[in-house]
Amino acid sequence: MAWENQTFNSDFILLGIFDHSPIHTFLFSLVLGIFTVALMGNTIMVLLIHLDTQLHTPMYTLLSQLSLMDLMLISTTVPKMAFNYLSGKKSISPAGCGTQIFLYVSLLGAECFLLAAMAYDRYVAICYPLRYSILMSQKICCLMAVSSWIVGSLDGIIVIAVALSFPYCGTREIPHFFCDVPALLTLSCTNTLLFERLMFICCIIILLFPVAVIIASYVHVILAVVHMGSGEGRRKAFATCSSHLMVVGMYYGAAMFIYMRPVSDRSPTQDKMVSAFYTILTPMLNPLIYSLRNKEVARAFMKVLGKGKSQGQIS
Repeated sequence: MAWENQTFNSDFILLGIFDHSPIHTFLFSLVLGIFTVALMGNTIMVLLIHLDTQLHTPMYTLLSQLSLMDLMLISTTVPKMAFNYLSGKKSISPAGCGTQIFLYVSLLGAECFLLAAMAYDRYVAICYPLRYSILMSQKICCLMAVSSWIVGSLDGIIVIAVALSFPYCGTREIPHFFCDVPALLTLSCTNTLLFERLMFICCIIILLFPVAVIIASYVHVILAVVHMGSGEGRRKAFATCSSHLMVVGMYYGAAMFIYMRPVSDRSPTQDKMVSAFYTILTPMLNPLIYSLRNKEVARAFMKVLGKGKSQGQIS
């Protein structure tokens, strides 16, 4: 009981990733710049897809969900990290820690399944273009998106329920810039090996099953593209799919590195750097990759921008 009281009544300490040296101050400013770009880029993507009726297709509906997830993911970690750095306070309450764990685990799982749904969408569009409206209807697309959110949330609920059931003692210093489960488990007063194995199994399901769907989808896509007679068709197909593959490679590579290794093999410095990549850098890169390599998104942006200018001139 004493351990339980300590667990829920004492704050955790986030050691962070930066100190106040000139180099780290510059790096912190860089992170704030990345956060701002990610915030603006993903917000613009969500608004563009919502406002432009020509983008109301399954592909862009899924893309808008990806941008929304990235927006939430980066907002889960960076604001608290920035507040702690600027205020000099490093504490986070158990409730705040639990909220961070639930959100990033849920979003991580949801993005995994959403990226698989996006790969399936490209597979149907390229391999079965005449049946696309049936196999990938708006109803099926919405069902995929909602299912991604539900699966991710269930994963988050399971992880947070088990993680916060352990007693935590000692210095309660988390060697990270946010409440990451592997970092938190190092503070537990009891043996967490069973939970680590359970989490590893969950990672296999959450990460490897979508990866298998993505690989299978793109094997069929590549074979279909190779047999295309039109060079323009090949170019367009590769341009569309390459953006998605770039995002998949960055996201899954970092996630597997973090969550599919035993705790004994982890390095706090490595974990912080890789976590910073997929929770801060990737959400910024995703909208840039899709917008810079997509003429339809650029057209929608110029269209909305043109409307804004014309309305300003009329008023």
